[in-house]
Amino acid sequence: MASMPEQSLEQQVRSIVAAHRGERGPLLPILHGIQAELGHVDPAVIPILADELNLSRADVHGVVTFYHDFRSTPPGRTTVRICRAEACQAVGAAALADHAAARLGVSFGETTADGAVTLEQAFCFGNCALGPAVQVGDRLHGRVDPDRLDSLLGVSS
Repeated sequence: MASMPEQSLEQQVRSIVAAHRGERGPLLPILHGIQAELGHVDPAVIPILADELNLSRADVHGVVTFYHDFRSTPPGRTTVRICRAEACQAVGAAALADHAAARLGVSFGETTADGAVTLEQAFCFGNCALGPAVQVGDRLHGRVDPDRLDSLLGVSS
């Protein structure tokens, strides 16, 4: 059975734009759609979006870089998000964040050299009573200390 040829980046982006064409203020939903489909918002899509939405490249770039939810490079195979909101900070999230950065050798927004883990910060998962909260992939964990984080990451102390 012959497979369908893959769509080019431009075709994928224009298809996502078309799905949101009738919406009011469609840039954010389009950017979320691009990131959901491609895993990140490749800088190469900025001129395509500017053209499609009759915006300047600077306008599109400004929105992409303003919101921390959008990444310009592919994420690691696993994304680890540590809550940095007040309730989690009060029970050790700052120390946990420092531990994670040291253990992984990356800062927030970066991916380990082997592409395994992207470390991100979040500002509330709504799991305040069980802080510090950490999301590994799609799974939320509460009362995470450095040893438990190492276990979740599969690294030994």
